[in-house]
Amino acid sequence: MVIRGRFAGKGSPGRGRTVPPATADPAALRDAELGDVDWFALPDGAVRSRFPAPSGPLAAVSMGDPGGPAVVLVPGAMGSKEDFSLMLPELAAAGYFAFTFDLAGQYESADAGPEHLCPPRPRYDYALFTGDLAAVLSAYGPAHVVGYSFAGIVAQLTLLQRPDLFRSITLLGCPPRGGQSFRGVSRIGWASPLVGDRISADLIVWGVQRNFIHASPGRMALVAHRFTLTRKDSIRDMVGLMRHAPDLRTPLAAAGVPKFVAVGEHDVWPLRLHRDFAADIGASFAAYGSGHSPSEESPYQFTRDLLRLFGSAA
Repeated sequence: MVIRGRFAGKGSPGRGRTVPPATADPAALRDAELGDVDWFALPDGAVRSRFPAPSGPLAAVSMGDPGGPAVVLVPGAMGSKEDFSLMLPELAAAGYFAFTFDLAGQYESADAGPEHLCPPRPRYDYALFTGDLAAVLSAYGPAHVVGYSFAGIVAQLTLLQRPDLFRSITLLGCPPRGGQSFRGVSRIGWASPLVGDRISADLIVWGVQRNFIHASPGRMALVAHRFTLTRKDSIRDMVGLMRHAPDLRTPLAAAGVPKFVAVGEHDVWPLRLHRDFAADIGASFAAYGSGHSPSEESPYQFTRDLLRLFGSAA
């Protein structure tokens, strides 16, 4: 099934986005009017906390009634809980308990890492991230889980290990291929097998810091600040994991929860790969007029479609 989650405008908020006509979807109108957001400011009513995960304390933000059904939103590599800030009030207003956290080693969860595991391990690996996510879901789930980019792989692995903790799974801008997932990236994917993990990570960080993603000034302020706290070894290890991503399409197709693949029309991977991935796993699909970050650039359309998915799961 294809969810029609498109809008006419293109580009990042505040960067010449075309305003949809008055007859357009109200959610698209709200997205087009976002402007340059202050990404350091959390919405009114949001609660900061620390979650005691196996890898260490994870910085978290939540909103809504803890007694309501949970929605756990997981950011990707070099991201943070703030990536979902605009969505939290929408989910809370719909009766959900929205919970998001920084992955171990990232931003305000920089103190969490493999050295805290029992027994300690030398590097960040998939087992660390799935263990942390399973701990969060055990505390608040079963939950609707949204995995963004790298965290989409983590969410898939966790679903296959602990399906009892999931009400639904949404893969947002998730690598659509297993194996060397960067090989499908537009324009530069051909070069990905030619360099190692550290150089790959350094190149990605270099590109993000120089705003090759065309983010707004407010967005770039948060991006730059995050790099001052995020552990370099966590970025290196995440990039290495994405260079050896598991191909989970067959077991995912057999998973008995509603599945949703959401992506920006101008994502780093070609749209056709995301469409094929959604078809392979039996997921509904939506594309938005944004880049790699629909949760930031098209949050109201994306949240609207999430709520539809959650309704079907109920």
